[in-house]
Amino acid sequence: MDKRMSSLVMLAVLMLCTRCWIGVEARAVVERRNLLANGLGMTPPMGWNTWNHFFCDINETVIRESGTNILMSDALVSTGLAKLGYRYVNIDDCWAEHDRDSKGYLVPRKSTFPSGIKALADYAHGKGLKLGIYSDAGSRTCSQRMPGSLGHEQKDAETFASWGIDYLKYDNCNNGDLKPMKRYPAMTRALMSTGRPIFLSLCEWGDMHPALWADKLGNSWRTTMDINDSWESMVSRADQNEVYAEHARPGGWNDPDMLEVGNGGMSNDEYIVHFSLWAASKAPLLIGCDVRSLSKETLAILGNEEVIAVNQDPLGVQAKKVRMEGDHEVWAGPLSGYRTVIVLLNRSPEFRIITAQWDDIGIPPNTIVEARDLWKHTTMDKRFVNKLKADVRPHACKMFLLTPLPLSE
Repeated sequence: MDKRMSSLVMLAVLMLCTRCWIGVEARAVVERRNLLANGLGMTPPMGWNTWNHFFCDINETVIRESGTNILMSDALVSTGLAKLGYRYVNIDDCWAEHDRDSKGYLVPRKSTFPSGIKALADYAHGKGLKLGIYSDAGSRTCSQRMPGSLGHEQKDAETFASWGIDYLKYDNCNNGDLKPMKRYPAMTRALMSTGRPIFLSLCEWGDMHPALWADKLGNSWRTTMDINDSWESMVSRADQNEVYAEHARPGGWNDPDMLEVGNGGMSNDEYIVHFSLWAASKAPLLIGCDVRSLSKETLAILGNEEVIAVNQDPLGVQAKKVRMEGDHEVWAGPLSGYRTVIVLLNRSPEFRIITAQWDDIGIPPNTIVEARDLWKHTTMDKRFVNKLKADVRPHACKMFLLTPLPLSE
């Protein structure tokens, strides 16, 4: 009897210890899963990036003038892009000297950034903006003009934090054939260890399907190769990004690359399609043109407050392609307040009549809805039940906000 009791006591102790060990392990797993719990990216980031327009031809004057124009230019006062949420001013590749200094630190290029990066960050913060910077999870960046951060993650993260950096675009070139799942976590840990919240944008190009694993490492992840300023490139990036819609959520977003709106390679209708799809897809809205010389047409697109509100909706659900009939499509996604956004997209060179059916877009049958045209900024007089159809021009779209109404209406 004593032996049996002793055995039971030992078993109970063993179970208790095991339970404690599992609890510790579970907490460790939670901590690992929340490695990037930096509180950032609750809605997709908005701002401006140097690469699409300037490539490597950047300097601190361009950054200062662009930051000032985002906030204060006479052409922007009436719309106030910064007030609409465009707050990140992001420096892309080519900002640093070719080699690190004798102590292994990155050095801002003296010929183009003589005041240093911290001075630019202070300038941006003084304007109510945020400063972003670029590095690479490889030995050198994609331009080959500056060092990458592979093997230097802690030092570079501490450098960025000391400069007051708010956003890091982290590229994927010259990686020694090491898989990104092996390389990216080091920078995530290094950034978190600095104690400064820095939005981490993983620019992995969709190579190893980062939407499936990068939510623990970054606030956004590229799902595509680089975009260029053409219709074919733009719609193909939207298609590739849409595949991973279910993986987007507050704190972590699919990224089909930066905006080309205003760079001149597409028509105004095509740029409206571009902005509509990016907004509905909850993609980062990073302007890629020269904000110092925006046309009225470009400003009207980038400053469309109603479309931006779709992108920044707190529900944070990415729209999906719910119907495709040849060269015309219906994209739809839920929004807060039981609302739905739809994009009727015409890819063809001819006019099309496109119909959105309630059973395709997730609205219960016989629901009466009010439709607001987000590009005309008008609420349609007609109420809609079970479907909505519209004429859409070639290479164009219509974007509607659908709000359910009481049956009494």
